Amino acid sequence: MAATRFPRGAPGPLDGRRRNRRAAAAPGAKGGGNVRMNAIAESYVRLVLALGRHDADFVDSYYGPPAWKEEAGRATRPIPGIHAEADALLAKLSHIPEPEEEMERLRHRYVVKQLSALRARSEMLSGRKFSFDEEARALYDSVAPTQTEEHFRAVRDELARLLPGTGPMGERYEAFRREFAIPPGKLDAVFSAAIEAGRARTKAHIPLPPEERFRVEQVTGKTWSGYNWYQGGFHSLIQVNTDLPVYIDRAVDLACHEGYPGHHVYNVLIEKNLVRDRGWVEFTVYPLFSPQSLIAEGSANFGIEVAFPGPERTRFETEVLYPLAGLDPTRAAKYAEVQRLADRLSYAGNEAARRYLNGEIDAKQAADWLEEYGLMARPRAEQRVRFIDQYRSYVINYNLGKDLVRKWIEGQGGTADQPERRWKAFAKLLSSPRLPSDLQSGR
Repeated sequence: MAATRFPRGAPGPLDGRRRNRRAAAAPGAKGGGNVRMNAIAESYVRLVLALGRHDADFVDSYYGPPAWKEEAGRATRPIPGIHAEADALLAKLSHIPEPEEEMERLRHRYVVKQLSALRARSEMLSGRKFSFDEEARALYDSVAPTQTEEHFRAVRDELARLLPGTGPMGERYEAFRREFAIPPGKLDAVFSAAIEAGRARTKAHIPLPPEERFRVEQVTGKTWSGYNWYQGGFHSLIQVNTDLPVYIDRAVDLACHEGYPGHHVYNVLIEKNLVRDRGWVEFTVYPLFSPQSLIAEGSANFGIEVAFPGPERTRFETEVLYPLAGLDPTRAAKYAEVQRLADRLSYAGNEAARRYLNGEIDAKQAADWLEEYGLMARPRAEQRVRFIDQYRSYVINYNLGKDLVRKWIEGQGGTADQPERRWKAFAKLLSSPRLPSDLQSGR
C-alpha cells in the first residue's frame, strides 16, 4: 500500500494561482475547456480533503497547497454537502466536450471516475450498504471474478506433491515456510540489498529525478505487511511490519512493491510528469478508496516481475539474499517453485472478503476460509480479516490489479520476451492518468 497523512511542509507544492497558470501553459491546454477542468480539479482536491475529515484512511497522500489542507482542518463539512458538491462537479464535467489530445481525454475520464468513487464513499459513510461487487465497481472501477472451492483445491493438490508431511495443508505449508524466515537481526541487510537492486534495475530503464529518495522503518501493530507513505518532493517513507515472520521471498516483493519500480516510482513519476510538468493539481491528492488504487497496487505487484523476471529473481535471491539472511541457498529453487504455486491462491482472499462483507460468513469463518484455501497460518489469517474490516473490497486491487496491468502492458507489446518494450509500457502507465476500465479496453 502507499500512504501519507497530510505532510507538513512537503517540498514542491505550488500555490493555487501559480499552479493554474502552469496548467494553462501545459501541453494540450487549449481554450475554455481546460480552464474549466483546472477549476474542477481544484474543487475535487478540496472535496477529497473535506471527506478525509470523516474517514481517517481516505486521504492517502497530499502535497498540494498547504492552505487547502488548513482550510479542510478548520471546519468539518457535512457529508450530505460533500455528496451534493460531487454531483455538481460531475454535472459540470458532463458539459465539457471530450478533448482531442489523448492525455487530456484520459484526464477528463480520470476526474469523472475519481469523483464518482468519492461520491460512493460518502454514501458508504452515510450508512448505505453495498455488496462486495457493487462496492468494488463503485470505488475501483472493476469487479473481481468469482472462483470456486474446486479451483483452490486443484492448486492445493499440486502443492501437496511438493510439501513434506501428511497433515492439513495449511500446517504443512507454514512448516515449510518457517525454514525460510529472515532472522529479525538480518532483516535490515536483506531488505536494503533487495531495494537497492530494484532501484538499480529501475533506474536503468526509467529516468528518475536526482533528488528522489526514501527511508525505511520497521513497525508493529499494523494490519498490512508494508506501506509506502509518500511525502511529496520525490520522497517516500517505507514501513515494514514485523508483527509476523518476514519470509525470504517477501524481501523482493516488498522492495519492489513499496519501492522500485512500485509505489515510490509511481508517485515520483506522477509528481514529476503530471503535477510539476503539466500542473494537474488533482494528482497532489490520492484518495485511497478510488480507481487510482487499482492502478497503484496492480502496477506495484506487476512491477516485481518487470524488475526481476522469471529465473533472474531466483538467481538474485540465491546469490545475494539467502547468504545475507543466513539461509541455505541450495533450497532456493524449491522454495520459488512452491511460492509460484501458492500465488495462484491469491484470489482466495477475495472470496473470503466477498462472503464476509456480504454477510454470508462471520469473521471466524472468514479466517477459517483463509486457512483452508489461502494456506494462511491462523495469526496471518486473522490479520487479513482485520485488514478486510479496515479496507473492505480494497483487496481486489492487488491480484485483479496485477492481472489488468499485465493485460494492458502485454497489449502494448510488453511481453516477457520483450523486456525493453515492457519497461517502456510500464513507465507509460505510471506516467498517465489511466483507469482500470482503460486497462480492460486497451486504451
